[in-house]
Amino acid sequence: MSFVDRVRRPFTGWVIVLAAAVLPRLVVLLIERGNILTAYTEKSDTFASTFVSSGTFGFLPGHPSGSTQPLYAAFLIPIYWAFGRSWFAVGILQTAVAAATALLVYKIGSRFAPRAAALVAVVATLNPYLIWHDVHVNREILDQVVLAALVLAILVAVERSSPLATGAVGVLLGVSILGNTRLTALPFVIAAFVAWRGKWRPYLSAAMILAIAAACVTPWVARNEVSIGCATLTTDGRALWKANNVNTYRTLAQGKWIDDVFQPKSFPPSAQDQARILHRRHVLIPVNECSQMHMFEHLTFTFWRNHPVEKLKLMGQATQLLWDPRVHETQGRPGRGTWQDTARSVVEPVYVIPLYVVAAVGLFFVPAAFAWVAGLLLAYNTAAAMLFAGTTRYRVPYDFLLVLLAGGAIERVLRSKRFGSEART
Repeated sequence: MSFVDRVRRPFTGWVIVLAAAVLPRLVVLLIERGNILTAYTEKSDTFASTFVSSGTFGFLPGHPSGSTQPLYAAFLIPIYWAFGRSWFAVGILQTAVAAATALLVYKIGSRFAPRAAALVAVVATLNPYLIWHDVHVNREILDQVVLAALVLAILVAVERSSPLATGAVGVLLGVSILGNTRLTALPFVIAAFVAWRGKWRPYLSAAMILAIAAACVTPWVARNEVSIGCATLTTDGRALWKANNVNTYRTLAQGKWIDDVFQPKSFPPSAQDQARILHRRHVLIPVNECSQMHMFEHLTFTFWRNHPVEKLKLMGQATQLLWDPRVHETQGRPGRGTWQDTARSVVEPVYVIPLYVVAAVGLFFVPAAFAWVAGLLLAYNTAAAMLFAGTTRYRVPYDFLLVLLAGGAIERVLRSKRFGSEART
Protein backbone atom coordinates (compact mmCIF):
# COMPACT_ATOMS: atom_id res chain seq x y z
CA MET A 1 0.00 0.00 0.00
CA SER A 2 1.43 3.38 -1.04
CA PHE A 3 1.84 6.30 1.35
CA VAL A 4 -0.95 8.19 -0.42
CA ASP A 5 -3.27 5.21 -0.01
CA ARG A 6 -2.37 4.96 3.69
CA VAL A 7 -3.17 8.64 4.22
CA ARG A 8 -6.49 8.16 2.47
CA ARG A 9 -7.59 5.84 5.27
CA PRO A 10 -9.90 7.97 7.48
CA PHE A 11 -8.29 7.18 10.83
CA THR A 12 -4.77 7.76 9.55
CA GLY A 13 -5.81 10.98 7.89
CA TRP A 14 -7.48 12.27 11.05
CA VAL A 15 -4.38 11.51 13.13
CA ILE A 16 -2.08 13.28 10.69
CA VAL A 17 -4.33 16.33 10.47
CA LEU A 18 -4.74 16.57 14.24
CA ALA A 19 -0.99 16.29 14.79
CA ALA A 20 -0.30 19.00 12.22
CA ALA A 21 -2.85 21.31 13.82
CA VAL A 22 -2.01 20.74 17.48
CA LEU A 23 1.75 20.19 17.84
CA PRO A 24 3.05 23.44 16.24
CA ARG A 25 0.50 25.50 18.19
CA LEU A 26 1.52 23.91 21.46
CA VAL A 27 5.12 24.91 20.75
CA VAL A 28 4.08 28.51 20.03
CA LEU A 29 1.87 28.52 23.11
CA LEU A 30 4.79 27.58 25.35
CA ILE A 31 7.04 30.17 23.74
CA GLU A 32 4.42 32.93 23.88
CA ARG A 33 2.83 32.05 27.21
CA GLY A 34 3.90 35.35 28.78
CA ASN A 35 2.23 37.35 26.01
CA ILE A 36 -1.02 35.44 25.48
CA LEU A 37 -3.06 37.59 27.88
CA THR A 38 -0.88 40.67 28.13
CA ALA A 39 0.35 41.87 24.74
CA TYR A 40 -2.29 41.07 22.13
CA THR A 41 -5.68 41.33 23.82
CA GLU A 42 -8.82 42.97 22.42
CA LYS A 43 -12.18 44.26 23.64
CA SER A 44 -13.69 40.80 23.91
CA ASP A 45 -11.17 39.91 26.61
CA THR A 46 -12.28 42.92 28.69
CA PHE A 47 -15.95 42.12 28.12
CA ALA A 48 -15.44 38.52 29.25
CA SER A 49 -13.48 39.52 32.35
CA THR A 50 -16.05 42.15 33.33
CA PHE A 51 -18.92 39.70 32.85
CA VAL A 52 -17.31 37.01 34.99
CA SER A 53 -16.55 39.47 37.80
CA SER A 54 -19.78 41.49 37.73
CA GLY A 55 -22.34 39.98 35.37
CA THR A 56 -22.13 43.05 33.10
CA PHE A 57 -21.33 42.56 29.42
CA GLY A 58 -19.26 45.67 28.85
CA PHE A 59 -16.10 47.54 29.78
CA LEU A 60 -17.25 48.51 33.27
CA PRO A 61 -19.43 46.83 35.90
CA GLY A 62 -22.93 48.26 35.76
CA HIS A 63 -22.37 49.83 32.33
CA PRO A 64 -23.41 47.40 29.57
CA SER A 65 -21.97 48.01 26.12
CA GLY A 66 -22.68 46.90 22.58
CA SER A 67 -19.46 48.10 21.01
CA THR A 68 -18.15 44.68 19.96
CA GLN A 69 -19.37 41.43 18.46
CA PRO A 70 -20.50 39.07 21.23
CA LEU A 71 -19.37 35.65 19.95
CA TYR A 72 -15.72 35.66 20.97
CA ALA A 73 -16.43 37.16 24.38
CA ALA A 74 -19.09 34.47 24.86
CA PHE A 75 -16.40 31.89 24.04
CA LEU A 76 -14.00 33.37 26.62
CA ILE A 77 -16.57 33.77 29.42
CA PRO A 78 -16.91 30.06 30.32
CA ILE A 79 -13.13 29.65 30.07
CA TYR A 80 -12.51 32.52 32.51
CA TRP A 81 -15.31 31.33 34.79
CA ALA A 82 -14.08 27.73 34.95
CA PHE A 83 -10.31 28.17 34.83
CA GLY A 84 -9.68 31.83 35.57
CA ARG A 85 -8.03 34.17 33.10
CA SER A 86 -5.34 31.64 32.25
CA TRP A 87 -3.01 31.66 29.25
CA PHE A 88 -2.92 27.87 29.35
CA ALA A 89 -6.72 27.46 29.23
CA VAL A 90 -7.15 30.02 26.45
CA GLY A 91 -4.28 28.59 24.41
CA ILE A 92 -5.33 24.96 24.78
CA LEU A 93 -8.99 25.57 23.95
CA GLN A 94 -8.15 27.79 20.99
CA THR A 95 -5.77 25.09 19.77
CA ALA A 96 -8.72 22.68 20.00
CA VAL A 97 -10.77 25.09 17.88
CA ALA A 98 -7.95 25.23 15.31
CA ALA A 99 -7.90 21.42 15.26
CA ALA A 100 -11.66 21.34 14.70
CA THR A 101 -11.21 23.73 11.77
CA ALA A 102 -8.54 21.46 10.27
CA LEU A 103 -10.83 18.42 10.58
CA LEU A 104 -13.68 20.29 8.90
CA VAL A 105 -11.33 21.23 6.05
CA TYR A 106 -10.33 17.56 5.81
CA LYS A 107 -14.01 16.60 5.64
CA ILE A 108 -14.74 19.16 2.93
CA GLY A 109 -11.69 18.11 0.92
CA SER A 110 -12.60 14.43 1.12
CA ARG A 111 -15.82 15.18 -0.78
CA PHE A 112 -14.01 16.06 -4.00
CA ALA A 113 -10.31 15.37 -3.43
CA PRO A 114 -10.10 12.10 -1.46
CA ARG A 115 -6.47 11.44 -2.31
CA ALA A 116 -5.38 14.95 -1.40
CA ALA A 117 -7.78 15.63 1.51
CA ALA A 118 -5.30 15.02 4.32
CA LEU A 119 -2.58 16.97 2.54
CA VAL A 120 -4.99 19.86 1.95
CA ALA A 121 -6.01 19.98 5.61
CA VAL A 122 -2.37 19.83 6.73
CA VAL A 123 -1.35 22.66 4.38
CA ALA A 124 -4.32 24.75 5.53
CA THR A 125 -3.59 24.36 9.23
CA LEU A 126 0.16 24.98 8.78
CA ASN A 127 -0.35 28.53 7.57
CA PRO A 128 2.54 30.27 9.41
CA TYR A 129 0.38 33.25 10.34
CA LEU A 130 -2.33 31.04 11.82
CA ILE A 131 0.07 28.90 13.85
CA TRP A 132 1.11 32.01 15.75
CA HIS A 133 -2.20 33.87 15.67
CA ASP A 134 -4.47 31.02 16.76
CA VAL A 135 -3.11 30.70 20.30
CA HIS A 136 -3.34 34.43 21.06
CA VAL A 137 -6.49 36.28 22.06
CA ASN A 138 -8.19 36.95 18.72
CA ARG A 139 -11.75 36.65 17.48
CA GLU A 140 -10.72 35.31 14.05
CA ILE A 141 -10.14 31.89 15.63
CA LEU A 142 -13.93 31.48 15.73
CA ASP A 143 -14.44 33.04 12.28
CA GLN A 144 -12.40 30.16 10.85
CA VAL A 145 -14.27 27.26 12.41
CA VAL A 146 -17.72 28.77 11.79
CA LEU A 147 -16.81 29.51 8.16
CA ALA A 148 -15.50 25.97 7.58
CA ALA A 149 -18.67 24.48 9.08
CA LEU A 150 -20.75 26.86 6.95
CA VAL A 151 -19.02 25.76 3.74
CA LEU A 152 -19.66 22.11 4.55
CA ALA A 153 -23.32 22.79 5.38
CA ILE A 154 -23.83 24.75 2.14
CA LEU A 155 -22.35 21.95 0.06
CA VAL A 156 -24.61 19.39 1.70
CA ALA A 157 -27.64 21.67 1.35
CA VAL A 158 -27.18 22.16 -2.41
CA GLU A 159 -26.17 18.58 -3.19
CA ARG A 160 -28.95 16.81 -1.31
CA SER A 161 -32.60 17.33 -0.48
CA SER A 162 -31.74 18.16 3.11
CA PRO A 163 -33.85 20.62 5.10
CA LEU A 164 -31.64 19.85 8.11
CA ALA A 165 -28.53 21.04 6.27
CA THR A 166 -30.45 24.09 5.05
CA GLY A 167 -31.38 24.93 8.62
CA ALA A 168 -27.75 24.47 9.67
CA VAL A 169 -26.71 26.99 7.01
CA GLY A 170 -29.07 29.54 8.56
CA VAL A 171 -27.79 28.89 12.08
CA LEU A 172 -24.16 29.13 11.05
CA LEU A 173 -24.79 32.35 9.14
CA GLY A 174 -26.41 33.86 12.22
CA VAL A 175 -23.53 32.73 14.42
CA SER A 176 -21.00 34.11 11.92
CA ILE A 177 -22.65 37.55 12.11
CA LEU A 178 -22.45 37.47 15.91
CA GLY A 179 -18.73 36.90 15.48
CA ASN A 180 -18.15 39.42 12.69
CA THR A 181 -20.70 42.11 11.88
CA ARG A 182 -19.11 42.65 8.47
CA LEU A 183 -20.93 39.44 7.46
CA THR A 184 -24.37 40.99 7.98
CA ALA A 185 -25.27 40.84 4.28
CA LEU A 186 -23.82 37.35 3.71
CA PRO A 187 -27.12 35.49 4.40
CA PHE A 188 -28.67 37.20 1.35
CA VAL A 189 -25.75 36.08 -0.84
CA ILE A 190 -25.88 32.48 0.38
CA ALA A 191 -29.69 32.32 0.29
CA ALA A 192 -29.63 33.44 -3.36
CA PHE A 193 -27.00 30.80 -4.15
CA VAL A 194 -29.03 28.04 -2.47
CA ALA A 195 -32.16 29.18 -4.32
CA TRP A 196 -30.21 28.86 -7.57
CA ARG A 197 -28.32 25.61 -6.96
CA GLY A 198 -30.36 23.81 -4.30
CA LYS A 199 -32.48 20.73 -4.94
CA TRP A 200 -34.87 20.94 -1.97
CA ARG A 201 -37.56 23.58 -2.59
CA PRO A 202 -35.05 26.28 -3.50
CA TYR A 203 -37.09 29.37 -2.63
CA LEU A 204 -38.36 27.86 0.61
CA SER A 205 -34.74 26.98 1.45
CA ALA A 206 -33.65 30.56 0.84
CA ALA A 207 -36.45 31.91 3.02
CA MET A 208 -35.59 29.41 5.76
CA ILE A 209 -31.93 30.45 5.72
CA LEU A 210 -32.80 34.14 6.07
CA ALA A 211 -35.39 33.51 8.79
CA ILE A 212 -33.12 31.29 10.89
CA ALA A 213 -30.14 33.63 10.53
CA ALA A 214 -32.34 36.54 11.64
CA ALA A 215 -33.66 34.51 14.59
CA CYS A 216 -30.08 33.82 15.73
CA VAL A 217 -29.07 37.49 15.85
CA THR A 218 -32.38 38.85 17.16
CA PRO A 219 -31.69 38.16 20.88
CA TRP A 220 -28.45 40.17 20.69
CA VAL A 221 -30.16 43.04 18.86
CA ALA A 222 -32.98 42.99 21.39
CA ARG A 223 -30.48 43.00 24.25
CA ASN A 224 -28.88 46.12 22.82
CA GLU A 225 -32.28 47.76 22.48
CA VAL A 226 -33.05 47.09 26.14
CA SER A 227 -29.61 47.61 27.69
CA ILE A 228 -28.03 50.22 25.41
CA GLY A 229 -31.03 51.99 23.89
CA CYS A 230 -30.80 51.05 20.20
CA ALA A 231 -31.55 47.91 18.21
CA THR A 232 -28.22 47.24 16.50
CA LEU A 233 -25.59 44.56 16.01
CA THR A 234 -22.83 46.88 17.23
CA THR A 235 -22.63 50.47 18.45
CA ASP A 236 -19.03 50.83 17.26
CA GLY A 237 -19.72 53.21 14.39
CA ARG A 238 -16.44 54.89 15.26
CA ALA A 239 -14.48 51.98 13.71
CA LEU A 240 -16.39 52.41 10.44
CA TRP A 241 -15.59 56.14 10.43
CA LYS A 242 -11.91 55.50 11.22
CA ALA A 243 -11.77 53.38 8.06
CA ASN A 244 -13.63 56.01 6.02
CA ASN A 245 -12.45 59.60 6.33
CA VAL A 246 -10.04 62.00 4.64
CA ASN A 247 -7.16 60.97 6.92
CA THR A 248 -7.49 57.19 6.55
CA TYR A 249 -5.57 56.64 3.31
CA ARG A 250 -2.57 58.67 4.45
CA THR A 251 -2.53 57.00 7.86
CA LEU A 252 -2.50 53.49 6.39
CA ALA A 253 0.04 54.47 3.72
CA GLN A 254 2.37 55.59 6.53
CA GLY A 255 2.32 52.09 8.01
CA LYS A 256 -0.18 52.82 10.75
CA TRP A 257 -3.59 51.28 11.42
CA ILE A 258 -7.07 52.82 11.55
CA ASP A 259 -6.77 53.13 15.34
CA ASP A 260 -4.13 55.81 14.63
CA VAL A 261 -6.43 57.93 12.43
CA PHE A 262 -6.62 61.49 13.75
CA GLN A 263 -9.74 62.30 15.76
CA PRO A 264 -10.76 65.89 16.58
CA LYS A 265 -10.69 66.68 20.30
CA SER A 266 -14.35 67.63 20.03
CA PHE A 267 -15.31 64.01 19.46
CA PRO A 268 -16.97 62.42 22.51
CA PRO A 269 -15.13 59.65 24.42
CA SER A 270 -16.10 56.10 23.51
CA ALA A 271 -17.20 53.47 26.02
CA GLN A 272 -13.65 52.13 25.91
CA ASP A 273 -12.30 55.63 26.61
CA GLN A 274 -14.75 55.88 29.50
CA ALA A 275 -13.22 52.79 31.11
CA ARG A 276 -9.67 54.04 30.62
CA ILE A 277 -10.47 57.46 32.10
CA LEU A 278 -12.15 55.87 35.12
CA HIS A 279 -9.16 53.61 35.75
CA ARG A 280 -6.61 56.40 35.34
CA ARG A 281 -8.33 59.45 36.80
CA HIS A 282 -11.18 57.88 38.79
CA VAL A 283 -13.69 60.02 36.91
CA LEU A 284 -16.77 58.48 35.29
CA ILE A 285 -17.73 60.29 32.09
CA PRO A 286 -21.24 59.58 30.75
CA VAL A 287 -21.31 57.96 27.30
CA ASN A 288 -24.25 57.54 24.93
CA GLU A 289 -23.21 54.75 22.59
CA CYS A 290 -26.31 54.99 20.40
CA SER A 291 -25.95 58.70 19.66
CA GLN A 292 -22.26 58.18 18.92
CA MET A 293 -23.09 55.31 16.55
CA HIS A 294 -25.52 57.49 14.61
CA MET A 295 -23.04 60.38 14.52
CA PHE A 296 -20.17 58.29 13.15
CA GLU A 297 -22.40 56.53 10.63
CA HIS A 298 -23.56 59.94 9.42
CA LEU A 299 -19.95 61.14 9.11
CA THR A 300 -19.07 58.00 7.15
CA PHE A 301 -21.96 58.37 4.70
CA THR A 302 -21.11 62.05 4.28
CA PHE A 303 -17.52 61.11 3.42
CA TRP A 304 -18.69 58.61 0.81
CA ARG A 305 -20.99 61.19 -0.74
CA ASN A 306 -18.57 64.13 -0.71
CA HIS A 307 -15.30 62.30 -1.45
CA PRO A 308 -16.04 59.49 -3.94
CA VAL A 309 -12.54 59.58 -5.46
CA GLU A 310 -10.92 59.30 -2.04
CA LYS A 311 -13.22 56.38 -1.22
CA LEU A 312 -12.19 54.65 -4.46
CA LYS A 313 -8.55 55.06 -3.42
CA LEU A 314 -9.36 53.54 -0.02
CA MET A 315 -11.10 50.61 -1.71
CA GLY A 316 -8.02 49.90 -3.79
CA GLN A 317 -5.76 50.24 -0.78
CA ALA A 318 -7.96 47.91 1.29
CA THR A 319 -7.91 45.27 -1.45
CA GLN A 320 -4.13 45.47 -1.73
CA LEU A 321 -3.65 45.16 2.04
CA LEU A 322 -6.10 42.25 2.22
CA TRP A 323 -4.46 40.18 -0.51
CA ASP A 324 -0.83 41.17 0.01
CA PRO A 325 1.05 37.87 0.57
CA ARG A 326 3.18 39.66 3.15
CA VAL A 327 1.67 40.15 6.59
CA HIS A 328 0.42 43.71 6.98
CA GLU A 329 3.11 45.35 9.11
CA THR A 330 2.00 48.42 11.08
CA GLN A 331 4.26 50.67 13.11
CA GLY A 332 2.64 49.45 16.31
CA ARG A 333 2.79 45.77 15.41
CA PRO A 334 3.77 43.31 18.14
CA GLY A 335 7.29 41.94 17.80
CA ARG A 336 8.47 44.86 15.67
CA GLY A 337 12.16 44.51 14.77
CA THR A 338 12.35 40.87 15.88
CA TRP A 339 12.26 37.49 14.15
CA GLN A 340 8.50 38.01 13.79
CA ASP A 341 9.12 40.67 11.15
CA THR A 342 11.19 38.18 9.15
CA ALA A 343 8.35 35.69 9.35
CA ARG A 344 5.88 38.35 8.23
CA SER A 345 7.89 39.52 5.24
CA VAL A 346 9.56 36.27 4.14
CA VAL A 347 8.02 33.11 5.59
CA GLU A 348 4.37 34.01 5.04
CA PRO A 349 4.86 34.97 1.35
CA VAL A 350 6.70 31.68 0.75
CA TYR A 351 3.49 29.99 1.90
CA VAL A 352 0.93 32.32 0.33
CA ILE A 353 2.30 33.03 -3.16
CA PRO A 354 2.38 29.37 -4.33
CA LEU A 355 -1.04 28.97 -2.72
CA TYR A 356 -2.46 31.77 -4.87
CA VAL A 357 -1.01 30.20 -8.03
CA VAL A 358 -2.12 26.62 -7.39
CA ALA A 359 -5.56 27.75 -6.17
CA ALA A 360 -6.09 29.58 -9.45
CA VAL A 361 -5.29 26.36 -11.32
CA GLY A 362 -7.42 24.23 -9.02
CA LEU A 363 -10.45 26.39 -9.69
CA PHE A 364 -10.87 24.46 -12.95
CA PHE A 365 -10.78 21.03 -11.28
CA VAL A 366 -13.04 21.34 -8.23
CA PRO A 367 -16.79 20.70 -8.46
CA ALA A 368 -18.78 23.68 -9.67
CA ALA A 369 -20.71 23.94 -6.39
CA PHE A 370 -17.56 24.36 -4.34
CA ALA A 371 -16.02 26.72 -6.88
CA TRP A 372 -19.09 28.94 -6.58
CA VAL A 373 -19.15 28.81 -2.77
CA ALA A 374 -15.45 29.62 -2.50
CA GLY A 375 -15.71 32.38 -5.08
CA LEU A 376 -18.72 33.98 -3.41
CA LEU A 377 -17.13 33.93 0.04
CA LEU A 378 -13.79 35.28 -1.17
CA ALA A 379 -15.52 37.99 -3.19
CA TYR A 380 -17.74 38.94 -0.27
CA ASN A 381 -14.74 39.23 2.04
CA THR A 382 -13.00 41.46 -0.49
CA ALA A 383 -16.09 43.65 -0.83
CA ALA A 384 -16.36 43.93 2.96
CA ALA A 385 -12.72 45.03 3.09
CA MET A 386 -13.42 47.68 0.46
CA LEU A 387 -16.28 48.98 2.58
CA PHE A 388 -14.35 48.86 5.85
CA ALA A 389 -10.60 48.11 5.74
CA GLY A 390 -8.24 45.37 4.63
CA THR A 391 -5.48 43.60 6.50
CA THR A 392 -3.95 40.13 6.76
CA ARG A 393 -5.96 39.00 9.77
CA TYR A 394 -9.18 39.68 7.87
CA ARG A 395 -8.03 37.36 5.05
CA VAL A 396 -6.55 34.39 6.88
CA PRO A 397 -9.88 32.92 8.09
CA TYR A 398 -10.66 32.45 4.38
CA ASP A 399 -7.30 31.02 3.33
CA PHE A 400 -8.49 27.44 3.75
CA LEU A 401 -10.78 28.04 0.75
CA LEU A 402 -7.70 28.74 -1.36
CA VAL A 403 -6.06 25.57 -0.07
CA LEU A 404 -9.15 23.56 -0.95
CA LEU A 405 -9.14 25.05 -4.44
CA ALA A 406 -5.47 24.10 -4.71
CA GLY A 407 -6.50 20.62 -3.58
CA GLY A 408 -8.44 20.21 -6.82
CA ALA A 409 -5.22 20.63 -8.78
CA ILE A 410 -3.31 18.33 -6.43
CA GLU A 411 -6.02 15.67 -6.75
CA ARG A 412 -5.81 15.89 -10.53
CA VAL A 413 -2.04 15.35 -10.42
CA LEU A 414 -2.35 12.38 -8.05
CA ARG A 415 -5.03 10.78 -10.21
CA SER A 416 -3.03 11.26 -13.40
CA LYS A 417 0.01 9.63 -11.77
CA ARG A 418 -2.14 6.73 -10.58
CA PHE A 419 -3.66 6.23 -14.00
CA GLY A 420 -0.21 6.50 -15.60
CA SER A 421 1.25 3.85 -13.31
CA GLU A 422 -1.72 1.55 -13.94
CA ALA A 423 -1.34 1.97 -17.69
CA ARG A 424 2.33 0.98 -17.52
CA THR A 425 1.53 -2.15 -15.58
